Amino acid sequence: MSNIKLTRWDSAEYLRTEEDIAAYLDACMEEAGDDAAFIGMALGNIARARGMTQLARDTGLGRESLYKALSGEGNPSFATILKVVNALGLRLHAEIAHS
Repeated sequence: MSNIKLTRWDSAEYLRTEEDIAAYLDACMEEAGDDAAFIGMALGNIARARGMTQLARDTGLGRESLYKALSGEGNPSFATILKVVNALGLRLHAEIAHS
């Protein structure tokens, strides 16, 4: 039996363009359902790809509190989500859900 070497997947490493980021967030929002922590984690991945320190400056929030809120285990307020989305240059859109 051969040894298989696994490496940890990090989405942030593949979010290089604005289009990549928008498509990633859109896919995550589609997949998340009502799991707010999943969206927080997706925003955290985008934030790491863009630079958490700069995002902290742009939002006026502390870097450590952003890491915690966007870890997937945090519980960011909607106000924090909006600040992060705006600072990342993204927009949230609503559309009619078709079941």
